[in-house]
Amino acid sequence: METQEQIKEMVRQKYNEIALQDKESNEASCCGSGCCSTEVYNIMSDDYTNLKGYNPDADLGLGCGLPTQFARINKGDVVIDLGSGAGNDCFIARSETGESGKVIGIDFTDAMIDKARSNAEKLGFHNVEFRKGDIEKIPVTANSADVIVSNCVLNLVPNKDGVFKEIKRVLKPGAHFSISDIVLEGTLPAKIRETAEMYAGCVAGAIQRQAYLELIEFNGFKNITIQKEKPIIIPDDILGAYLSGEEINEFKSSGMGIFSITVFAEKSAEACCEPGCCSN
Repeated sequence: METQEQIKEMVRQKYNEIALQDKESNEASCCGSGCCSTEVYNIMSDDYTNLKGYNPDADLGLGCGLPTQFARINKGDVVIDLGSGAGNDCFIARSETGESGKVIGIDFTDAMIDKARSNAEKLGFHNVEFRKGDIEKIPVTANSADVIVSNCVLNLVPNKDGVFKEIKRVLKPGAHFSISDIVLEGTLPAKIRETAEMYAGCVAGAIQRQAYLELIEFNGFKNITIQKEKPIIIPDDILGAYLSGEEINEFKSSGMGIFSITVFAEKSAEACCEPGCCSN
C-alpha cells in the first residue's frame, strides 16, 4: 500500500502532465484520467462558460462542481482557492471580489503554477496571486481569508482532516468555505470501484458522504449545508466492458453511487477560548 507521500507524489506528477494537455484531453473524465466512452457528455465537471470572469485558457475541465457560483463572495473579499490549477476558479472569484479584493490560488505542481501565472499576466490581473504549496500546510497566515473555495481537490488528499484544520486556521472568524468534491454513498462493489477508478481517477481518494460531513463538523465548522449535489454516472459502455448486464442492473438499483457535492460551512465567529487556538 502506498504511503501518503507516495500518493501525493503520484498526484503531483499526474497534474504536471495534465497542465500540458488541452481541455479536450482532460474534460471527458475527472483528473484527466482518460476515457474511452462513446457517450458524449462531461461526466464530472459543470459548465463554467456562462459565469462572469470565465477564461477558457484557464479551464482544464478538471472540476466536479461550481464552488465559486455558491461561495457568496463580496466585493473586497480575500478569497483562497485550494488546488487552483490553471486559475479558472480564481479568475471567476476575482470577478466577484473586484479590484479591491484579493484572490490567492494554491497549487503544489510547478506546471500548474506557471500556467496560472501566465494566464493572470495575460489578463492583467494584479490582485490574483498564485503560490506553490501543499494544502495540508496552506502558505497563508492565520485568520486572513473571507472565503475559501476548492474544486475536486480534497478527494485527492490522503489527510483530509489536516486540510480542514488548515482551512479553519486560515479563515477569519465568521468566514466560510464552499467546496466541490467527490464522495461515495454505500460501499461500492469491488468491480464497480475498480471500473470507476479506471474511468475517473478522483474516485480513488473519495470517502463516504457521511464521513466527509462528519469530518467538517468534527473540526468545529457551523451551518454545514450541501449547496448542490449530482450523481456521477459512469456510461454503460464503460461499465459493460468490465461487468455483466446483471451486475450493472444490480448496481443501478442498489442506491450506492458516486456523487459530486458542493458543501458550504462557516468558521465560528466566537473568540478563542483556549490558549493559542487562534494561531493553530
